[in-house]
Amino acid sequence: MTRDQILAALGLADRNPGAFAGEWLNTGDTEVTSINPATGDPIATVTQATRDDYERVVTSSVKTFMEWRMVPAPNRGEYIRRFGNALREHKEPLGALVALEMGKIRAEGEGEVQEMIDVADFAVGLSRQLYGLTIASERPRHRMYEQWHPLGPIGIITSFNFPVAVWSWNAFIAAVCGDTNLWKPSSQTPLTAVAVTNIASEVMAGSGFEGVFNLAVGSGREIGDTLINDRRLPLISATGSCGMGEKVGTAVAKRLGRSLLELGGNNAMVVMEDADLDLATRAALFAAVGTAGQRCTSLRRVIAQRGVADQIAKRLVESYAHVRVGDPLDPSTLMGPLINKGAVDTFAAAVSIAQEQGGEVLTGGGVLDRPGYFVEPTIIKIPKDAEILGVETFAPILYVVEVDSIGEAIEVNNGVTQGLSSAIFTESRGWGGAVRCHTGGAGGRIHRVDALGRALPVTRGVGLRHRQREHRHVGRRDRRRLRRREGDRRR
Repeated sequence: MTRDQILAALGLADRNPGAFAGEWLNTGDTEVTSINPATGDPIATVTQATRDDYERVVTSSVKTFMEWRMVPAPNRGEYIRRFGNALREHKEPLGALVALEMGKIRAEGEGEVQEMIDVADFAVGLSRQLYGLTIASERPRHRMYEQWHPLGPIGIITSFNFPVAVWSWNAFIAAVCGDTNLWKPSSQTPLTAVAVTNIASEVMAGSGFEGVFNLAVGSGREIGDTLINDRRLPLISATGSCGMGEKVGTAVAKRLGRSLLELGGNNAMVVMEDADLDLATRAALFAAVGTAGQRCTSLRRVIAQRGVADQIAKRLVESYAHVRVGDPLDPSTLMGPLINKGAVDTFAAAVSIAQEQGGEVLTGGGVLDRPGYFVEPTIIKIPKDAEILGVETFAPILYVVEVDSIGEAIEVNNGVTQGLSSAIFTESRGWGGAVRCHTGGAGGRIHRVDALGRALPVTRGVGLRHRQREHRHVGRRDRRRLRRREGDRRR
């Protein structure tokens, strides 16, 4: 599909309003331009919401909530069923828009829309399962029971790397639970938010509940700060950097609100000497290169036992040679661009710092000389004590670290301030005890590999979502070189 075909299929124009409060608002003249990261060219513009627009959006959310909460949950689920079907009809163009605006390859873009569809199906089932406990009482002729009530209008802040799926995870569950929502998307990917809201508007039209799914496109300073400090929103769900999470969590906590924070990660794969190296190579390749390394679950570190470290590194280098970098809408492309010039600069700085700290670039390491924001998928062999290992660089950089034992591997795995996910590849069941013990793997989690080769947590530790800043262990000079531009992941 071409740019014009994509926009037309989703009801988008060259200039689009950026606020929805049960209806589209005339949001004025301040525009944010959506840029195609594969070319650097503009796609279209979105007019940003003002604070007055924001007030109208919140008012719509609150007013609609008062009636929406009284709708029986299975009936609320019926609207989400219709939404899921509408997404099925728009899967191809919406997936293409995700690829066009964010830069992930077409298959990943459509896969993200499929996640929305799957969550819609889950939410529909959940709408008939919102039951509570019946509890025995010691008092005669009395009974106690648990009944869950809708919370209120929910604020949803999303990041650029999953511009539509993360919203659906929050919005669909909130809707069947009786809550309305207000979406503040990333300023890097406003068009996808407008497109999804167009679909929501069509689904809810004529129902009297057009204000369930609301939108306010704007900067973090203008709209984001207002939203997180708004006492009318009892829950804020935010996705972004660890620094952004600290800001959101602190602001919401000050007003005794609730927050859900999906932040960064510094994910590792431990490869033992008895591992299936073919399986480990396939898993590492997709986990590290997918979405150009711009996922909180992207693989950043391969921690390999010394006897297989060179083998796994060689296999990965050979595999990387077959990764075609290019236009994300081209079906033959396996890795698209980074989101913007700031991300490219961060990538280059990280490679330079890694080399200064003893790293050896095995493949990649360069910025491609072509339009757009393309870099080479990169593998760096590096000492386990290099400070750069403690930094989450949102780019396709994979560090290979040698260790001697499972104990040392777990120590290196846990030697960063971030959490999220980790995996171990071994044919021996004996290592499971080491991972499951109280001093074992990140958060005491056991992992498996899914059909796409991604390392997935089976269980998760507690408290790892609220992590310290990822730059804590890096020197001040290097911190300045690696600090992202405002808005890369915080807006």
